[in-house]
Amino acid sequence: MYEIVEGVLEALRLIVTLDPDVMAIAVRSIVISLTATIIASIFAIPLGAAINFGTFPGRKSLINLIQTLYSLPTVIVGLLIFLLISRVGPFGFMRLLFTPTAMIIAQTILILPIMTGLTISALSAVDPVIRDTLRSLGATRLQFLVNVLKEARFAILATVAVGFGRAISEVGAAILVGGNIAASSFASSTRVLTTAISLETSMGNISQSIALGIVLLVIALGVNLAITTVQHR
Repeated sequence: MYEIVEGVLEALRLIVTLDPDVMAIAVRSIVISLTATIIASIFAIPLGAAINFGTFPGRKSLINLIQTLYSLPTVIVGLLIFLLISRVGPFGFMRLLFTPTAMIIAQTILILPIMTGLTISALSAVDPVIRDTLRSLGATRLQFLVNVLKEARFAILATVAVGFGRAISEVGAAILVGGNIAASSFASSTRVLTTAISLETSMGNISQSIALGIVLLVIALGVNLAITTVQHR
């Protein structure tokens, strides 16, 4: 018990003094996960809208498949990307393995089905009266989609927050394709919060692990508070 208390106190000291290593890992985690979330949003929101309002054979099966991929193991995604970008893989010539870019790709693929499925749910929850009114007023397809997205904007925003939370908290894919490398250069280092916590814990550096864990929780809490504030306004 004493070791845990001592670890928490040391963790608070590292955070309050803005320890350079802790802050660098935290910033890198945010940059990688935020980039993946933005890329996934660009594809997931239009795709979710197309599926929700589309009428084509196999639509329900496609939605079921997307929802099944919610629980896609991160190590499976990491293994898939690893095989594609490794030295013997089809994209090995791009030399992406053990780089932040590889981690962004893995996180994007991981959260893409989640954000797509949640977008479908958000749009399907829009009041049918609003949709019928837009159609009766002769709205074009683009006008219809824009106005429905506006109605579902808070749910869409929550979808983006869920995607970011999933990205920044995953560890399996990050280790497989990133390698948890602590390089001197910020751009070439691949050590993020989750992989650093795993490493520091295995090395017995409990205080460092707790500090990184607290930072991760603070980031998650900050995102949720920001979403809640926007929704209340």
